Parts: sequence; structure tokens; C-alpha cells
Amino acid sequence: MAVTLTTPNTLLGAFQPKSDAAKLAMGLVTVVLGTALLTVAAKVNVPVWPVHITLQSMVVAALAAGFGARIGVATVLLYLVEGLSGLPVFSTGGGFGYIMSPSFGFIIGWVPMAFIIGMAADRGAAQRPLTMFATMLVADAVSFAFGFAWLMVVANLIVQGGAALPAWLSGGNLLTVAFDGAIKPFIIWDVLKMAFAALTVTGAWALFGAKR
Repeated sequence: MAVTLTTPNTLLGAFQPKSDAAKLAMGLVTVVLGTALLTVAAKVNVPVWPVHITLQSMVVAALAAGFGARIGVATVLLYLVEGLSGLPVFSTGGGFGYIMSPSFGFIIGWVPMAFIIGMAADRGAAQRPLTMFATMLVADAVSFAFGFAWLMVVANLIVQGGAALPAWLSGGNLLTVAFDGAIKPFIIWDVLKMAFAALTVTGAWALFGAKR
């Protein structure tokens, strides 16, 4: 049985070695390097409140588009394990307590995001810029939904526990205030990041993948 973490339709798959062992090793190394890239992207951020603007969603999209669903999802899952175990890989540190951070749900949302984009890439979307861009927008919207849902759960737990909500969540309808603070300001940024990721991957395929 062939051992591979990607398909020939992805950039990684186009250049992977023939040996099964080498394919597996290449995939595992890619996953580890992907978490390192996510960590670097987390530290390059605009410190706005409550959720920092980082390059991470763009990196997740590019990794999944370039390497496929299995590697994309595995990379995000390993990154989550690293952060929750205490390694300072998230934008403001790490540790299990990070699950109560306003941004944690968005990190969880990168799992389905990587899966959706990666599945499209496995089926050849890296060869079609508009298809890849549209897929990335849908996947990014799913990650936003996860992030917003987690934020609302955390906010309601705070209220039920009798504690005060953070200042930015106070002063109005919780749904509206949360959307205005954690979703609305980031939409245009993510559209631009998805466009850049899609053009980068499809451009790389046009230069290298199609010539394999």
C-alpha cells in the first residue's frame, strides 16, 4: 500500500519521491515545518483588541492549498497541541488556559478550513485560481463561524459564572457587540489574505507543478 500524505495534484505531491518511506518522511517534515511557519506568522501581527490581526489564516490556506487536506489538517492539529501544551506558539503565548482566549475558536476553525481547502487542492483546484480563491473564501467563512461560536460560548460562561464581561463585550446586545468587535473589522483583511494565498499557490503550480 502506498504511503503518502498528499496527492499528485498538489505542489508537494508533484515533487515527492518515489519511495514510500521517503514520501512519509517528507510529509511529516512538512507538517513540523508548517507549525513553525504558523508560529512565525502568529508573531507578525497588528495588536488590535480583542483578536490580533495575524498572517496565520493566510498561512493555513496556503499550506492546505499547496500540500493537501491531510497535511493541512495535521499541521493545524499539531500546532494546537504545541500551543496547549505550553509552547509559546500562539500570538500571545500558549498554555491550556488559552482555550478561554477570545481568539481560540478561530484557531480551532483552521482545522475545517484546512480540510476544505486541502480537499479542493487534492482534486486539482491549485490549477484553477478562481476556484481556489472561492474555496478559500468559503473555508475562511467557516473558520470565522467557529471563532464566533466559541467566543459566544466563552462570553456566556463568564456571565453564568457571575463574572464581568471584558469591556469590549459590554454596553449592548452581546451578539452585535461581539460581531462588531471580533468579526467585522477582519473581513476585508481576510479577503485580501485569501486572494494572496490563492494567487501564490496557483502561480507556483503554473511555474513548477504543471512542468513536473
